[in-house]
Amino acid sequence: EDKAVVPGAGAFEVATSLYLTQKILPTVKGKSKLGIQAFADALLIIPKTLAENSGLDVQDVLFNLQEERQASDMLVGLDVKTGEPILPADEGVWDNIRVKRQSLYLSTVLASQLLLVDEVMRAGKQMGKQPQMEG
Repeated sequence: EDKAVVPGAGAFEVATSLYLTQKILPTVKGKSKLGIQAFADALLIIPKTLAENSGLDVQDVLFNLQEERQASDMLVGLDVKTGEPILPADEGVWDNIRVKRQSLYLSTVLASQLLLVDEVMRAGKQMGKQPQMEG
């Protein structure tokens, strides 16, 4: 429907995570930094999962992808056969932009719902406590 794709193999996630940590995070103050860092880390689940499912060393792969992205400023992804960074666009590896948009949207909604449940449970515990009687 969108008639749009983005380079696959984890390239979008690596690039977005680095953008958040290098460009956005330094401009933010306070507790918001924690949320941005957590979101940037969560984006890396895709390349980590690709590496793990391919039997590769997850940390080595992640460092290589991030270093290559920074050095080349290209959208680099993971070659699951060799474990080396590739240019997914050159290899014909693409992801549908609608799927990316939905996954980002749904992950945000689910995280918000989990936080809401946590708040409701905390409030319920507070209501259940009997006030201490003095005297």
